[in-house]
Amino acid sequence: MVRRRAFELRPEPMELLDPQGDYLTSAWRNHVYPLAEKMGIEMRLPSIQTRSRRAHEASKWAGTYDRFAEFHFAVFRAFFQFDLDINKIGVLVKLADDLGMDGEALKTSLAGHEFTLQVVGDEEEAINIGVRAVPAFVSEGVVLAAGVQSAERLAELLVLGSPAPLTI
Repeated sequence: MVRRRAFELRPEPMELLDPQGDYLTSAWRNHVYPLAEKMGIEMRLPSIQTRSRRAHEASKWAGTYDRFAEFHFAVFRAFFQFDLDINKIGVLVKLADDLGMDGEALKTSLAGHEFTLQVVGDEEEAINIGVRAVPAFVSEGVVLAAGVQSAERLAELLVLGSPAPLTI
């Protein structure tokens, strides 16, 4: 079983990275783009770096309607393909609306911080077990791998993680 958990790489007050800086451009050129091409996935380095807490909260909200994976995928596409700011409530509400979900209910949930404590709890749990990069693959409280992995490595992790739950 795979359980997805929230983890904001650079939460407040941590400084966001410069999308045109050496670190991100090098990482994308040397690692992300080649792997995305190999896997047939369209990805672009976003022109902005943004906080992701609201996106995690929105995904938790979608999960209450059994639509977590679908909504979470829409968030990834919004950021990595369409260069949208996934910290903006309006962007998240539009994603919900586009999926036929109740965007106004999501807006209310975000305004009321309905899932903030769950997201913060996920992040605290991850930090306590040593997660420092995403995605992170954890089984029985042990980080098996973190960061971008090859398809072969992901298959290994699924075998290693069985039958215990694998947390991402």
